[in-house]
Amino acid sequence: MPALPAHMTAIAIRAPGEPDVLVPEQRPLPQPGDGEVLVKVAAAGVNRPDVMQRQGLYPPPPGASDIPGLEIAGNVVALGGGAGRFAPGDAVTALVAGGGYAEYCPVHETNALPVVAGLSMVEAAAIPETFFTVWHNAFERGALKSGETLLVHGGSSGIGTTAIQLAKCFGARVITTAGSAEKCAACRDLGADVAIDYRTEDFVAATKAATGGKGADVILDMVGGDYIARNYEAAAVDGRIVQIAFQGSPRADVDFRRIMLKRLTHTGSTLRARAVADKAAIARALEIKVWPLIAAGKVKPTIYRTFPLAEASAAHALMETSTHIGKLVLEV
Repeated sequence: MPALPAHMTAIAIRAPGEPDVLVPEQRPLPQPGDGEVLVKVAAAGVNRPDVMQRQGLYPPPPGASDIPGLEIAGNVVALGGGAGRFAPGDAVTALVAGGGYAEYCPVHETNALPVVAGLSMVEAAAIPETFFTVWHNAFERGALKSGETLLVHGGSSGIGTTAIQLAKCFGARVITTAGSAEKCAACRDLGADVAIDYRTEDFVAATKAATGGKGADVILDMVGGDYIARNYEAAAVDGRIVQIAFQGSPRADVDFRRIMLKRLTHTGSTLRARAVADKAAIARALEIKVWPLIAAGKVKPTIYRTFPLAEASAAHALMETSTHIGKLVLEV
């Protein structure tokens, strides 16, 4: 391997604020710790939590880099003490707790996965954050099974496009909400059985109509607010509602009798601050259950647009318009 530089370009958050606070700057090259590998980043995914961090609403967990970016793809260039799963030169994609918007990024080797043959680095970088989130929340916490119905809100988002494809691959029926006819059509193209334009339709009534009055077995929600009570209405008996974000309010006025009468489970999780071992377990499950689907071409990330690393601010500005369908990726 060629000698590594002493410094790298990374995107810093100058101060909490609008997208223009994201600026390239020189940083010392990070060193991989015990069990870690250093990755020369080829591409990094852009996600809503990055936007929240830039706004000052989602600080990095203790010990994590202050550089934004939660998912990367690239090549291993150095190994920390005890790291042995990957060799220098190996192509990996990884979930990181921060530091993705940079030329180099360290990650614990258990939170990295081999890049599936045939995927570009841009495609590989668009996988970890959404696939880890969907797998853990829809399939592990929500226990989605073949023959059941999944309602996923925000179907045209990175999370939504991933959830639609994975749920269909595992035999579920998929209902989704999205904010325009174009986005609903894109969801149907990805395999959604029913796509509801939430601006013109009531998703509760539409979900019940699509399920013969039964409701959805699993609901994946990133909206919160008044959707919480409506999710309880749209859920089937013994339904599971899994909360993964709050684009609306984290507070709601809810009639909790619905939980008792329908025997509902309302759970949720965040990913970023979880222990390395927790993320490693999700990574192992993905490698066994989902990597073969990606290799077979049955599932692939939906890429909307790429930007050069230095234009991270433009990527954030686009994400805040919510006009995109699928993922935004920075090319390093």
